[in-house]
Amino acid sequence: MVFNLNGMNCFISFICLIGVFLLVQCNKSAGEEEVHYDTIQQQQKADTVQKDTVVKKEIKYHAFVVKNKNKDFKTLEKMYSQEELHAILAINRLDYKNKWRADTLVVPDVLEKDFTVYSPFPKNVSAARNIQKLAMFSYSIHAYALYEKGSLIKWGPTSMGKKATPTKMGLTFTNWKKEVAISTVNSDWKLRWNFNLYNYLGIGWHQYDLPGHHASHSCVRLLEEDAYFMYTWAEQWILNKKGTVVLAKGTPVIIFGPPVFNKKPWLQLIKSPHANDYTEAEINHEIQPFLPEILKQQNIKRQYLEHVP
Repeated sequence: MVFNLNGMNCFISFICLIGVFLLVQCNKSAGEEEVHYDTIQQQQKADTVQKDTVVKKEIKYHAFVVKNKNKDFKTLEKMYSQEELHAILAINRLDYKNKWRADTLVVPDVLEKDFTVYSPFPKNVSAARNIQKLAMFSYSIHAYALYEKGSLIKWGPTSMGKKATPTKMGLTFTNWKKEVAISTVNSDWKLRWNFNLYNYLGIGWHQYDLPGHHASHSCVRLLEEDAYFMYTWAEQWILNKKGTVVLAKGTPVIIFGPPVFNKKPWLQLIKSPHANDYTEAEINHEIQPFLPEILKQQNIKRQYLEHVP
């Protein structure tokens, strides 16, 4: 009998190759399960979730105790740039004018240029994915969030109605706007970048003092740069030529709670960096009761604009 050694060697190599292939498949089955997606959209959604998980930063905070107002704030101004100090004050729901009101400041261990990394609001909200624009104000943590098609684009501090004059809660829509409005409570109060929310009540969002607690007469106070951004971002209602009938409403706004008047929730960040965080499920829960009305009004506006000559 004659053996072909070259043929035998090829046969053995082939058997070894099959064995290696089967071993890899077994290891794959025993380890990470292979996932198949039915559509490109499912794959893209999964990739987005994975990306968000990877890039999310863990922020930790420490306390800066203010004992001597002048001395300690001069120290802060030496330690941090103007932009960084502005972010620190915003996290503590203060503007620069009212910085002296703080006894303790919550300070991130690492100052990031992207302010959204400190957001207590979820980056994506599925309940809002069909809403073009949505503004949300939390009475509980003294903060707002802006979403476009369910994606967070901006957040920041607020000071809302104090206990004696609370801000009306629930769903409303932006109405008219004015660069400088005069308060109906005191004619000396000039409200910059005012956007009306409740027409007959005279309640709107605008720039005004942020003292680190709810202090307004029902309106929603903002930092000037935030008020200006929202002034240009949100949409006004559409009226008929006589200005007597609302043809389409503006941007939906949800104000939710419960209100917190005598506490500073952001101080909890020192012990727990996620103490003020809302989960996506919690924000979805706030949106769901109003979703049919929001989508209805959004559709009315779309149809009107499509037929405008």
